[in-house]
Amino acid sequence: MSTLAEAWRERPVVRRAVPALLIVALIVAGIASHVLRRTPDVYIVLLAVLALFLARNAYTGFWSGLERAGVRDPRRRWERQSPLLQRAIPPVVIAAVVILAAWAGGRAPDSALLVLLVITYILYLLPRRIRRVAAPLTVLALAAAYPFLIQQPNYQRFLFTLPVFNAFPSMDTMVAIIIFAMMAIGLNMVVGYAGLLDLGYVAFYAIGAYTAAWLASPQFAGYHVSLDVGSVAEKDILKVGGIHMSIWLVLPIAGLLTALVGVIIGLPTLRLRGDYLAIVTLGFGEIVHVIAVNGDSLGGFNLTAGPPGINPIDPPGFGHWLGSNVGVPVSYLREQGDYVNFVTLIFWTALALLLITVFCSIRLRDSRLGRAWIAIREDETAAAAMGIPLMRTKTWAYASGAFFGGIAGAWFATLKTGVFPDDFFFNISVLILSMVILGGMGNVWGVIAGAAFLEYLNLEGIANLNGWMNDHVLVCDPSKQNPSSVLSGGCLNAPLVTYGIYGAIIVLTMLLRPQGFFPEERRKLEFETGVHDTPIQDIEA
Repeated sequence: MSTLAEAWRERPVVRRAVPALLIVALIVAGIASHVLRRTPDVYIVLLAVLALFLARNAYTGFWSGLERAGVRDPRRRWERQSPLLQRAIPPVVIAAVVILAAWAGGRAPDSALLVLLVITYILYLLPRRIRRVAAPLTVLALAAAYPFLIQQPNYQRFLFTLPVFNAFPSMDTMVAIIIFAMMAIGLNMVVGYAGLLDLGYVAFYAIGAYTAAWLASPQFAGYHVSLDVGSVAEKDILKVGGIHMSIWLVLPIAGLLTALVGVIIGLPTLRLRGDYLAIVTLGFGEIVHVIAVNGDSLGGFNLTAGPPGINPIDPPGFGHWLGSNVGVPVSYLREQGDYVNFVTLIFWTALALLLITVFCSIRLRDSRLGRAWIAIREDETAAAAMGIPLMRTKTWAYASGAFFGGIAGAWFATLKTGVFPDDFFFNISVLILSMVILGGMGNVWGVIAGAAFLEYLNLEGIANLNGWMNDHVLVCDPSKQNPSSVLSGGCLNAPLVTYGIYGAIIVLTMLLRPQGFFPEERRKLEFETGVHDTPIQDIEA
């Protein structure tokens, strides 16, 4: 028994080979028992599992194989080559092997995929200093052009089919991804920068959405309120009454009001730490949700319209004067072209708001205030000893995160043209926190990647994965499937366990890569080396 334990600890190849063999055995057993199909997709999954677990050993074995073939010191000779050559050749070899294997399996590479691979390869070869600028600009350009690709009559002429997930995200999903990325960046200021665990972030999202509903809808028409400040709503809606302000005024007001609420809530609660702070913020989020549900009669005043929600919310637009003189859309609702329509304009505006959020987040991180946040995250006691005002600094973090959460909520309400209490459950707070953890706390780009991945899974990815599994992997008989069961008739119904899938993803992330997939350098160093107390005097001196 001790020999097996020693082999497990001292031989990394054993630690990687055993899980790989177990997974392979399960797949083979599934094929033999007719639970899994005998399709090329299953065998591709089998090879992918082996490659994932044994890639490092294959790399080591490659050099050993060259030595046995008669090549003298191949690894040392390779390491003497120029750094550019060492970076340039391996990706080409790997891509060539994968493409040739797919071609041999009857799947010719798509031209759009090849173009994307070439762009990625060029960015990979650029010097790091240039790549830090070129990569975001390239992604931004591709994102801005996305509506023209996805809204073609047959978009597969322009976009390749995604492995497993099949289709690229729709425009509605892309807008939701951007909105959740904004909220994840806002929460990252609280959790990633300042190290404050917030489980009630959905409250700021809700306050921002309801602010847009109060300031751009007929909600208060019953109280004889009638105000029009640059609204582009239809005349029939304006005649009903209520407050109708331009969305470009509503967005900053929503952010400022949400930040103010964040300060008010933060002042009495930010004196707490760790689990106590998490519990208090959790309670705050639940209170806001309860108010949203029951706010249709607060002492006789209808604040939130209760479960039916507030609708319609005025559409965004730039008005007749700017539309006539500058050429911008008068009202987003009136744009109904093939490639430029309501959802497209909402998407581009959301992309612009995301850029502003990213810029502000990075500037705050590098500012004096941001350095104070990071100092508090690393060691609150030491930060206080160095003269950092803890309460004021934490409150600024809370207010900054709330500000961008409020703007995201207001734009979400504009997209849906209505606000409903069911959109603001506690699960949303957990989902946003998972985005931050998965992407890498403290890293803006990692947080955006985590938000994009989880929100795509939430809206389309799990359903697409479920369809692919039933069509290509499982021996599925739809006529025997029970919609209320996860597995029935040989078919999978993965959407029933969506949050279980999220939980599994987070558990695996915490076990295998606790710093996230794209960690901040400082955060990565903390995980790798730990934080050690340094004595004031060397006791051995």
